[in-house]
Amino acid sequence: MAVAVMPLKDLVRAKSRLAGLLSPSERRALAQAMAEDVLAVLAGHPEVERTVLVSDDPGAGLLAQKYGADCRSEDALGGGDINSLLYLACAGVAGTGASLVLHADLPLLSGGDLDAVFACQRRTGGLVIGCDRHGTGTNLLAFPARRIPQFHFGPGSCARHRDSGRDAGLHVDVMRRQGSACDVDDAADLAQVMAMLPGAGQYSRALLADTELGRRLNLALSSLGGPAGEDKGAVNHHGGGGLA
Repeated sequence: MAVAVMPLKDLVRAKSRLAGLLSPSERRALAQAMAEDVLAVLAGHPEVERTVLVSDDPGAGLLAQKYGADCRSEDALGGGDINSLLYLACAGVAGTGASLVLHADLPLLSGGDLDAVFACQRRTGGLVIGCDRHGTGTNLLAFPARRIPQFHFGPGSCARHRDSGRDAGLHVDVMRRQGSACDVDDAADLAQVMAMLPGAGQYSRALLADTELGRRLNLALSSLGGPAGEDKGAVNHHGGGGLA
């Protein structure tokens, strides 16, 4: 059984790079909808025994309670940057199975994505990196609970996670699936998700599908064009840490 750790930024300040498209209240609503979609997937997955939400948002406790998760504040963990906080959170809940660290802004994440991640991690006993759609960032990590890797979340994190995992003697696989690759940081990311909205979680769909907000976003984003077709449903495994 696995333990999942999910960091969540203060929702009031969430998604600042979407300020040109969304008002502060709309950005908060989007961030919460995506977080709820991820929490719902975790709560419904048979291999996830426990979920820990790491957040200082005032509503994080109620959000965690809704999905049967635990909530740890950044202050309670000792503070620090995201990588330090995640290490402390993982160390505090480490079990005997796998640990999963993932972002809260993955509206297309499905149980099938987690099936693939856990199957890969069980097969090799190593580190599975769920990269973003560009192949440079990291949206998800799965690893043996008692071998917590060094975290490198930030620009270029996929290669840094791959290299540090190999240096630690772990077998490394890099995986790209639609559900784990499509995070939402900027307008291009949001356009990608809007184009695939039928496959999104219920909260993101309720906010964006056939709503006034969704229609306004589609109009504003139309100039960006559609998503790259090759990303749809693609799964790439690269044993030994190689990236295509």
